[in-house]
Amino acid sequence: MPERRVTIAIAEGLHARPAALFAQLAGQQPVAVTIRKDDGEPVPAASLLSVMALGAKGGDDVVLAADGPDAEASLDALTEYLSTAG
Repeated sequence: MPERRVTIAIAEGLHARPAALFAQLAGQQPVAVTIRKDDGEPVPAASLLSVMALGAKGGDDVVLAADGPDAEASLDALTEYLSTAG
């Protein structure tokens, strides 16, 4: 299963609006994507409540994972959002 480690560039982290936009983008992907902090349990990236519950702050590293034929493209899109948004 392809994975990407990403440092969150969004100053306020994945809270409120940035988390909602991230979850919406994840839900638009053709494959299911998960997100986790370090060695924590992965949660659905398309779930706003799950993403907010991670408590990911600006500068934190998260790991995105997806499986399927479009996994790499989906991870690219979500990596770009996390690493450049804000």
